[in-house]
Amino acid sequence: MTLVALGINHKTAPVDIREKVAFAPDKVPEALRDLLANTPASEAAIISTCNRTELICELATPDVDALLEWFRRYHNLRAEEVAPYLYTHPDSQAVRHLLRVASGLDSLVLGEPQILGQIKDAYHTAAGAGAIGRLLNRLFQYTFSVAKRVRTDTAIGANPVSVAFAAVSLARQIFTELSEHTALLVGAGETIELVARHLAEQGVRRMVVANRTVERARGLARQFGAEAVTLAEIPQRLVEADIVITSTASPLPIIGKGMVERALKPRKHRPIFMVDIAVPRDVEPEVAELGDVYLYTVDDLHEVIEENRRSRETAAEEAEEIIDTQVERFMGWLRSLDAVHAIRSYRSQAERLRDETLAEARRQLAAGRDPEAVLAEAMRLLTNRLIHTPTAQLNRAAFEGRREVLDIARELLDLKDLDD
Repeated sequence: MTLVALGINHKTAPVDIREKVAFAPDKVPEALRDLLANTPASEAAIISTCNRTELICELATPDVDALLEWFRRYHNLRAEEVAPYLYTHPDSQAVRHLLRVASGLDSLVLGEPQILGQIKDAYHTAAGAGAIGRLLNRLFQYTFSVAKRVRTDTAIGANPVSVAFAAVSLARQIFTELSEHTALLVGAGETIELVARHLAEQGVRRMVVANRTVERARGLARQFGAEAVTLAEIPQRLVEADIVITSTASPLPIIGKGMVERALKPRKHRPIFMVDIAVPRDVEPEVAELGDVYLYTVDDLHEVIEENRRSRETAAEEAEEIIDTQVERFMGWLRSLDAVHAIRSYRSQAERLRDETLAEARRQLAAGRDPEAVLAEAMRLLTNRLIHTPTAQLNRAAFEGRREVLDIARELLDLKDLDD
């Protein structure tokens, strides 16, 4: 049995590589079934966000290369295209990695809380696809508990920041007074909701939410007094938008260079600030070539985010100490699984000897023997039967000079020398 975490993230790969290996949310169940059918993975989950794509797997055989091959093949990539950016974490390293990710210690924004919800979504998706068994169920439940403790016991979540917060902070550097500007938000998921919340806190009064499903856009828009539109209306709405922030799961760009170029003409050199948080990207990279457009991707948010990271470093050190302890506890539970079969076998043997002794005692009682004598004899027989095999094995180990067996027996049976 091998536990492994395999993937890429914002530290190991640029956005153009991350978008090539991202899993569309509606494709994850199918991908999980393909993964289980064509690799040694007996349990699996896929975490796919704008900053990372990871497989968390239990392998029946320690063939990590099979996972690498599946990952490459599934995304139709050559080995040299993806291999330089991939990492693998086995066993305790995989546990530590997942705990750190869930606690926000491996995020672009140190301590950001959004990733925990994304990991919970990944777990529920995998469970719904029948890809979660005993090991990963225990690992994910343990992960959720540890991440909650980290946030409770440290200041890692103080003054909460996120990619959404960083995007709004950057907008404030472009436009000093945000309340005077119109924001177009593309998408209606959790990230865009956070963006809308931060914009509202900064005084933005006019927001437009564009989404493929307009009903969902309306649900989000109602919270902030915004207007809901379809994706098809984006070209017209770009004309009035000073701030454009996008985060969808679209596999192809939604906003192209030509679309933005046409929107700029009637704006008469009024700038458009755009942040593309999505992976794959929602905005064609060529849009950055246009005058009066400030286009940023998630990778461009590093400077804003780094300032927030420094304020959380002490809390992160405390969190790492908690995780060190919790990794060892989980690995202790995992190692204890190796003893399950032996414990069951030993218990079964003891129960068989007990039943045999009890049956003999009942026969003697039925024959009219004195109950006290029957009870004493039964206890003597049961004691002898229970200790016979261990005693014989200890004598044999002593005869053969295997001192380590005797030491293990003393520890296992909590034995003390008679002279003590």
